[in-house]
This record gives sequence, structure tokens and C-alpha cells, in this order.
Amino acid sequence: MNTTVLAAEGGGQTNNFLLPNGTFFAVLIIFLIVLAVIWKFVVPPIRDALQQRADMVAKTIDDNNKAARAFSDAEETHRAELAEARTEAAKIRDEARGEGQRILDEMRSQARDESNNVQREASEELARQADRISGELRESVGPLADQLAGRVLGVQQATSASDSGRG
Repeated sequence: MNTTVLAAEGGGQTNNFLLPNGTFFAVLIIFLIVLAVIWKFVVPPIRDALQQRADMVAKTIDDNNKAARAFSDAEETHRAELAEARTEAAKIRDEARGEGQRILDEMRSQARDESNNVQREASEELARQADRISGELRESVGPLADQLAGRVLGVQQATSASDSGRG
């Protein structure tokens, strides 16, 4: 009896939650209209902004990859040029050493030639002086030998006496 009393008091309407009433349909229509407005006017600019951002990120990644490739190419070129420069420097250094050794050998040869010339000239000069001194000694040894022989023997020689009288 209780259920009948409640039904009579509510004016004979039964509230069944499984059956929608008019408010539900009004809210559903408003929701669909708001959804359509958002889909038509809000989503496209957001989608465009996101697409631009994605394009910018892709372009930045591509630019970074290109820069990394360019950097590695430049680094490889730098290493190759550095190795080439080191090779060339070693070649120049070896050529300079060879040239220095050649100049040193030439200078040693010149010094040796000059030394040989000086020695030859000194030997020739010494030989001339020895010949001159030996001639002078021969000239002075003869009379001295006669004088000495005379003193040893106790005999005065005639040539010595005449020589000693002059001197």
C-alpha cells in the first residue's frame, strides 16, 4: 500500500531512471552544439599550431642532422689537411736537413781544402826556410869546423887566420 500512496502523491507520475525525460534530450542537444562549435572553430587552429610546431621540430631535427654531417665532414677534412700538413712539414724538414747536411759537407770540404792549402803552403815555406837555413849553416859550418879542428889539433890554419883578422 505504500507504493500506491507514493504514486498518488506524486501526481501519478512514475520516475523511472531508465526512461529519459525531456531535460536529458535538451542537455544532449546543447552538448552536441557545443561540441560542433568546438570542432569547427577551436580544433582547427590548435591542429594548425600543433602541425606548425611538428614541422618546426622536424625542420630543426633535419637542420641538426645536416649540421652534424657538415661538422663531421669538416672535422674529417680538417684531420686530412692536418695529416697532409704534417706530412708536408716532415718532407720540408727532411729536405732542410738534407740541404743543411749538403751545405755542412761543402763547408767541411772547403775547410779541408783550405787547411790542406795552408798546410801545403806552410810545408813549402818550411822547406824553403830549411833549404835557406841549411845553406847558411853549410856556409858557416865549414869555417867553424876548420877552426875547431885547428884548435883541437893546435894548428892555426891560414884561411882561418885571414878570416879571423877580417872579422
